[in-house]
Amino acid sequence: MFTYTPRLMSLNITHNDNWNLSENNLFKPLSELQHLDLSINHLEVLDVLSEANLTKLERLILAQNELRIIDESIFKRLPSLKYLDLSDNPFVCNCSNADFISWVVNNKQVYVANAFQYTCSYPLSLKGNQLLSFNVQLCWESVSFDCFITSSSLVLVTLLSSFIYHFLRWQLVYSYYLFRAFLYNGRKSRQGCAAVYDAFVSYNVHDEEWVCYKLVPELEERQGWKLCLHHRDFEPGRAILENITDAIYTSRKTLCVISRQYLQSEWCSREIQMASFRLFDEQKDVLILLFLEEMSSAELSPFYRLRKLVKSRTYLSWTQTRSHRGLFWERVRQALESGDDPTETHHPLTADVELLTLNNLITANV
Repeated sequence: MFTYTPRLMSLNITHNDNWNLSENNLFKPLSELQHLDLSINHLEVLDVLSEANLTKLERLILAQNELRIIDESIFKRLPSLKYLDLSDNPFVCNCSNADFISWVVNNKQVYVANAFQYTCSYPLSLKGNQLLSFNVQLCWESVSFDCFITSSSLVLVTLLSSFIYHFLRWQLVYSYYLFRAFLYNGRKSRQGCAAVYDAFVSYNVHDEEWVCYKLVPELEERQGWKLCLHHRDFEPGRAILENITDAIYTSRKTLCVISRQYLQSEWCSREIQMASFRLFDEQKDVLILLFLEEMSSAELSPFYRLRKLVKSRTYLSWTQTRSHRGLFWERVRQALESGDDPTETHHPLTADVELLTLNNLITANV
């Protein structure tokens, strides 16, 4: 509309009910404009001035419109503005106008005509009050309070997270895996899946040579058990945790080959956790502990619930049977053959009376 009047210096547009003033670039060509009167146009927002190139505008009259909330940043984009009239607008007296009120009070360049006569129309409880009498300090205090609450909440969450991590992390991990075990076991029960393996062998890669050259030849080749080994039987491309879960729940038992390296391995810890959770969940004798080296209670205590398991169950010790390997493998066979009832009094390491003299060599009850 004003493309062909770039030198226009004064413009009055009033009493316009039908003309669309929402075009943001309407006044962009009027770079020489010094006086602009937009009174009585039912304007509710000042978007019409947001992209205007009014660098020389000195007088702006916006009286008798429907302006409730004023964005003072628009006036800051008018570098030559000296006079502003916003009379007879239905201002809102709340924190939405806090920045505008502060600008009216503190700016030194623009004279806001009759500013101390501007009254509130909303909320109704403040209707008729002077706009500039609104206490904007309450808004800053509210923001400060919100910041305090937010920062305090973050600190509290941090402290609570630290407390939970330090004191309750294993209980939470236990609950998480027990819930997974419950869901998995329920699904497998509904599907009626039978055991695929006799035992899943959980071991650390540092003990792989012992597993491959001693355990596997004895249990698979000589005794005929079907074992599940992660390096051989895990499905490639599948999530490791899913492979572990399937291996444990598709095997009758889990045989944990425990060493110091085993205790330091994240994935080994996941495997024995899942196996122990299955034991607790199903109440079946599904876990066999085979220790490759002697370890103190102090070394076992940080390893989740392993110390508790060792205290309540007999276990196999490789180091204490150096001269009785045949007896050791016989005990492993008995452990694999034993039933699933955890209340069974049969202990695979201490069952035969004629071998009681060797118990100190081949068994340990912590």
